[in-house]
Amino acid sequence: MPNFPIVDTHLHIWNLDRLRYPWLASVPMLNKNHLIEDYRRACGPVPVAKMVFLQCECDPAQFKEEADWVTEVAQIDPRIKGIVPWAPLEKGNAAEPELARLASNPLIKGIRRIIQFEADQEFCLRPDFVRGVQLLPKYGLSFDICINHTQLANTLKFVRQCPEVKFVMDHIAKPDIKAGKLDPWRAEMRELARLPNVWCKLSGLVTEADHAKWTPADLQPYIDHVVACFGFERIIFGGDWPVSTQATDYPRWVNTLDAALTGASPDELKKLYVTNAEAFYRI
Repeated sequence: MPNFPIVDTHLHIWNLDRLRYPWLASVPMLNKNHLIEDYRRACGPVPVAKMVFLQCECDPAQFKEEADWVTEVAQIDPRIKGIVPWAPLEKGNAAEPELARLASNPLIKGIRRIIQFEADQEFCLRPDFVRGVQLLPKYGLSFDICINHTQLANTLKFVRQCPEVKFVMDHIAKPDIKAGKLDPWRAEMRELARLPNVWCKLSGLVTEADHAKWTPADLQPYIDHVVACFGFERIIFGGDWPVSTQATDYPRWVNTLDAALTGASPDELKKLYVTNAEAFYRI
């Protein structure tokens, strides 16, 4: 476990009394309130100094309310230093009023508009969506990419159209760890890492593995490859709580990642757990 306070760049909290989350109906284990006080308990002995909240796929009509609610929570726990809400980027230029409103909140650091759940494999290549993403630097916002490994090839084409945007790939692009599948994920991630405006979060690996039976050895080749591709200059830690609770508790994930990086220098670990996050999200 790190012997210094870390930054968690992938915190989810949700409040079913305030917002609607349609997807939770299909995940009974998660279909209850997960609030900031629950997160504090879940961290156990892990010292978390700062957090970045990531949107939780509430009803899209409520995306502003979600951002406003988390802004209120940040008054209760000021370790929340950044918010990454949803925004209707597929509207292209017509998304500007929403982006301007969101960017007026100093806690809002980026946008996540999930690609993974789109039935159209070419959703991320639609001209209006690409244009919406291209607007983000105008408002000082980054973009969190959330896909699965089958969408990496098109994601590469999409990212290449947005050289001015700062991207971070969530959950190492969700490879099929449960099946032990490495290719073509491995080659496509190598290509993605060649783009200097793309970072990668070491997060969400356990939920792509066998929830009940995963071992650190199952994760090791994926962690090793991400580090080899992005180096310690462009990798960022994420907890992915409470989604990760389907497969692990919080301290176990941190300890597993720490053990996987045996041999890393103290400076490299500080970059992964703290300084890269602070630089990327401007916190």
